[in-house]
Amino acid sequence: MSDWTGKHVVVTGGSSGIGLATAELFAAKGANVTLIARDVERLLAAQQAVAARRMSTRASISAVSGDVSTLASCEAIVGKATVAGARPIDVLVNCAGIIIPGYFEKMTPADFEACMDSWRGCVYMARAAAPAMMKRGSGHIVNVSSVAGFMGIFGYTAYSSAKYAVMGFSEALRSEMYPHGVKVSVVCPPDTDTPGLAFEKSLRPAETDKVAGNIAAVPPTAIATAIVRGVETGKYLIVPGALSQFYRVLKANAQWLFFMITDGDVAAARKARGL
Repeated sequence: MSDWTGKHVVVTGGSSGIGLATAELFAAKGANVTLIARDVERLLAAQQAVAARRMSTRASISAVSGDVSTLASCEAIVGKATVAGARPIDVLVNCAGIIIPGYFEKMTPADFEACMDSWRGCVYMARAAAPAMMKRGSGHIVNVSSVAGFMGIFGYTAYSSAKYAVMGFSEALRSEMYPHGVKVSVVCPPDTDTPGLAFEKSLRPAETDKVAGNIAAVPPTAIATAIVRGVETGKYLIVPGALSQFYRVLKANAQWLFFMITDGDVAAARKARGL
C-alpha cells in the first residue's frame, strides 16, 4: 500500500509519543486518522497537531476518548471510530500502554496488571476490529511491543511479561488472519524519547541503566517511519535500529553470550553500589 488517500487509520495511545508521531505521519501521507486515548484534553491537542500535518484538508482527523483495557470499551471505541461501520478501519495501530520498571520483589500485583493493559489493549482492539476486516478480506493490525518483548531485561519483569505476551499474541494472530487477507505486524522499539520515558527512568534500578548503557533514546518519528514503512511493505516483524536488530539476532543465536554481557553489566552496577 502506498496511496493512503481515503484510507482510515486508527491509532490507540495517539495523544503522545509513538502513537502521535505515527498518526501525524499517516496524516501527512493523506490518510484519514482517528486518535484514541483516555485524557480528553491531551487527545484534543493531539487531534489539532495531526490535523496540522495532514496532506489534504479533505482528510478527516477524528478523536475518540476511551480506555482500551476492556473489550466492551474497545467495541464502543471501534463503533464510534467507524461511525457504526460506515467508515471501516484499514489500519489499526495499537500503541497504548505504560512502563513500570522496578525490582521484582518490590513490585505489586497492581504494577503487573497495569503493564498487562498494553497486551489487553492489543487483544481487545483487535478483537473489536478484526471481524469487519475479515469480512472485507483486507486490513492491517499493528501491535507495538518492545525490545523488551524479545529480551528479558533486569528490572522489567512486569513490562517484559506484557510485551512478550504481545509478541506471542501477534504471531498467533498473524497465522489466523493470513487466510482472510488481513495482515498483522508487531513492532519492537528500543528506548524512545516519549513523555513516559522520564517517568520510566525515575523508577529504573541502577542495574537496568547499566544494561541499557549510554545509548541515546530514539525520536518517536524514527519509530513512526519504521511503522509506516512496515505497513506499506507488509512486513511482519518491525525492529527499528541496527543495535536492536543485533541484540535480537544475538539472543536468538548465542543466548549464552547475551546472558554473559547482561550479567556482567548487572554485576558491575551492583559492585559500584557496594553490593
